[in-house]
Amino acid sequence: MITKTEIIVLRTVDFSESSRIATVLSREHGKMAVIAKGARKPKSKFVGLIEPGRVLSAVYYYKASRDVQTLSEASHAEQLGSLSVDMEKMALSTSALELIAQLVHEGEVNEPVFDFTRNFLVWLDVQEQVSRKIFPYLQVRLAFLLGLELQIQEIDPEAGSGYLNIQDGTLSGEAANTNSIQLTRNQLHFLIHCAESRKMSILAKELNKNELSSLIDHLDKYFRYHLEGIRPRRSDAIFDQILKDLL
Repeated sequence: MITKTEIIVLRTVDFSESSRIATVLSREHGKMAVIAKGARKPKSKFVGLIEPGRVLSAVYYYKASRDVQTLSEASHAEQLGSLSVDMEKMALSTSALELIAQLVHEGEVNEPVFDFTRNFLVWLDVQEQVSRKIFPYLQVRLAFLLGLELQIQEIDPEAGSGYLNIQDGTLSGEAANTNSIQLTRNQLHFLIHCAESRKMSILAKELNKNELSSLIDHLDKYFRYHLEGIRPRRSDAIFDQILKDLL
């Protein structure tokens, strides 16, 4: 079946002497693999297109029994020029795409996740400055879109700390069980704000570097508890190095 739709390139790997296989998020068929034959040739119609973070209008031949679909045509659906030249944006988008690639199952159609990913890349492209605090916000929003929304229980607004209860996905003033993780006051209020609002004012919330790093780890543990196949992100080392001085 010939399909024309939008795709987001999540990751790529070179194949044979001239081709490239990409894991993409397709609006029509969810996460899947496509092969762009001859994409590595200098005069290929795919030059500069089959790269992580590209949002493309694509035509591919889809057959459910195939593990890899054949990409026929591709062009920019969005011109996201800064994501390939700004190292800070590149680091953030790479880690975000690696996370999304792990959270979404093969062949699972999820238009809200597709739209969120697309909107995030478009938003990131036009930002003058990048804050590393956007990453735990992404984690919370993706949890919501995958049916793992964090639920806020009664919490004293003056409390000095709180808990992320991994097993039942709640934020509370008391630990629910041994799978509960104690949060600092800043981490607790950051997560509450993320869960209650989609506004980027979250980036003004206070988090020191240690709090930010551990909060990302806590949310990764939450994903690993509820979803299979979640592994440490290989891009995080680059992400940390490039954004080590940024909040």
